[in-house]
Amino acid sequence: MVHKSINRLQYLCEIIPPLLNEIPEKEFSFKPSPIKWSKKEILGHLIDSATNNHQRFVRIQFEDLPSITYNQDNWNNHSYHNKMNSEHLIKFWELYNRHLVELVKLIPKENLTRKSLTDDEKTVTLEWLIEDYVHHLEHHLKQIVNYN
Repeated sequence: MVHKSINRLQYLCEIIPPLLNEIPEKEFSFKPSPIKWSKKEILGHLIDSATNNHQRFVRIQFEDLPSITYNQDNWNNHSYHNKMNSEHLIKFWELYNRHLVELVKLIPKENLTRKSLTDDEKTVTLEWLIEDYVHHLEHHLKQIVNYN
């Protein structure tokens, strides 16, 4: 199943950046309310997710049952995504996810069954984390742009 996630992530890295680049800056940065994220902050959240999942994908291969959690609101608030240049965020999102594709391609099959703890203390495999990462990514991308 990991190969499907890899292929999907590669596909997203191709089609999403041009769609994001079409969003006018005013719309990309607009916050529907003080406690809701702008589209730019949603993209920033996906960068934060990539950062934390990168750690998970690597550390689970050599640590016994790592628990890597993060407070998504604090990460977003203190990363100042909404104040950053949109082009920079879009390129960074794309490059980070292309890097994750290359990393996941190289993970030995036997390591995909290694386990980690989630934020809610469930035990999951590395394979599950990779698949969940792509599902989570798509959930949020669909809040920003329309695609198939």
